[in-house]
Amino acid sequence: MFGKGKYSLEGIAASLLFLALITIVLLQVFGRIAPFPAPVWTEELARWIWVWMVFLGIGEAERQNAQLRMGLFAEWILGKHHYLLYTAADMIFLGVMFHLTWIGYKTVLRTWNNESVTLYFTDAALYAAFPVAAVFIIHRLIARIRHNLFSPQPADPSQGEPKGDPS
Repeated sequence: MFGKGKYSLEGIAASLLFLALITIVLLQVFGRIAPFPAPVWTEELARWIWVWMVFLGIGEAERQNAQLRMGLFAEWILGKHHYLLYTAADMIFLGVMFHLTWIGYKTVLRTWNNESVTLYFTDAALYAAFPVAAVFIIHRLIARIRHNLFSPQPADPSQGEPKGDPS
């Protein structure tokens, strides 16, 4: 349901977090001008929501293949086979993502017992944002690489998500 088409799990989650962030920031603003003060925890929660929203948003950008890229040289030099260069770049990025995910996992374990300043959560809940989002990013990278290598019609990076992609 969520892998194909217009909406994805990571995109919906990032959008909901954005709405929550707006609500928390408005609570902070009204707490400064209204007769009642804003709760202390709103500043830290806004920061945590921002981090989660950004990392899940990166997963959505990866799903839509919407990263910044300099296609001029790839298309000029390789012509219709420019997808080979993009696939090689995706493979390198995949290796980097696996390594960063491992580092993120170790960071979550290291911060498991650290308490947040104002929230009733461990700091590991904040640092888990990257490993969780990385699962989505890795999934999208593998699907795009598989599609480019085994499909008769490689994905065009300028067209977003590959057509007929099973993910």
